[in-house]
Amino acid sequence: MAMLEVKDINVYYGLIHALRDVSFEVNEGEVVALIGANGAGKTTTLHTVTGLLPSKGGTVTFEGKDITHKPGHAIVKLGMSHVPEGRRVFAGLTVAENLRMGAYTRPKNEIPESLKMVYERFPRLEERKNQAAGTLSGGEQMLAMGRALMSKPRILLLDEPSMGLSPLFVGEIFKIIEEVSKAGTTVLLVEQNAKKALSIADRGYVLETGKIVKTGKAADLLNDDSIKKAYLGE
Repeated sequence: MAMLEVKDINVYYGLIHALRDVSFEVNEGEVVALIGANGAGKTTTLHTVTGLLPSKGGTVTFEGKDITHKPGHAIVKLGMSHVPEGRRVFAGLTVAENLRMGAYTRPKNEIPESLKMVYERFPRLEERKNQAAGTLSGGEQMLAMGRALMSKPRILLLDEPSMGLSPLFVGEIFKIIEEVSKAGTTVLLVEQNAKKALSIADRGYVLETGKIVKTGKAADLLNDDSIKKAYLGE
């Protein structure tokens, strides 16, 4: 049984049919990449999985539980964390306060241990723990990821983690995603940078205008001529 199974979800924005019978699965321990052009429906897919958008059909199942109509806060408690596109950090709060917000589902006595784990993974955050989050610039992505990890998720959903980052920061972020995966957290990665995403993923799905049009092992997709032409600039 897959850890996360999405089956035939359909989502509308008014009269616009944004997702059409989208189905995919993520097995425990995998890094799965969902790639596609801007506007393909990648963010909409994540928002539907995490309870931020309603589906007009289909089901979302997480570890055997139907979460299709559960609200976002209930889904977090089940062990799913979502790092949204655009980071969405609380700009006026400090780095440490943002991180503590991510642990609201955890018992208070576990927060120091979670903070220690995040600071070990992101030393820069510890250096800036008393700094306002809105002043971090490129470090906001690290803070958003650290905040998501504070809840000790079983699965981490990442929406465009490389967006707006310099090549140096992009390399660093993807290295951290690999480390998080190796430490036992399953990852669903939504990313426009198809080459980078597929280079660290086990499997991938290609989304075009609201439909899954191709799926396979990440290595196979990287060598697929149509994928190279459409997404890898080759």
